[in-house]
Amino acid sequence: MIDRRDPTLRVTLLPRDTNKFGTIFGGIIMSHIDLAGSIEARNSCGPHNFVTVAMDKVVFHKPVFVGDVVSFYTETLKIGRTSVTTKVVVEATRADDQKTVKVTEAEVVFVAVGKNRRPVPVKSKA
Repeated sequence: MIDRRDPTLRVTLLPRDTNKFGTIFGGIIMSHIDLAGSIEARNSCGPHNFVTVAMDKVVFHKPVFVGDVVSFYTETLKIGRTSVTTKVVVEATRADDQKTVKVTEAEVVFVAVGKNRRPVPVKSKA
């Protein structure tokens, strides 16, 4: 279960991140999902260099607006021989009324790579 008290990443998004409708680009949210997921992978398996190999089940539930504080909560779903699958749930605390809503969720698969950019084995830190 994802611990809602301590996000892996928290950001406030700015006007430069918006589309023509005045909401935050989905790609900006996906970029932060990628960062949060990679932090989770390192927390689960140690200081490897992780590369993203898949982003699956990305669901945009609600828009994100300029000034919202956006929190990215993560959990490790699976640790393979060289890969880590993470779940990222994104919540936005609205600037106007301070209500928090789930806006996006995704699963991200990372592979640990060595200096030669080839996969290397990972182990759970637990």
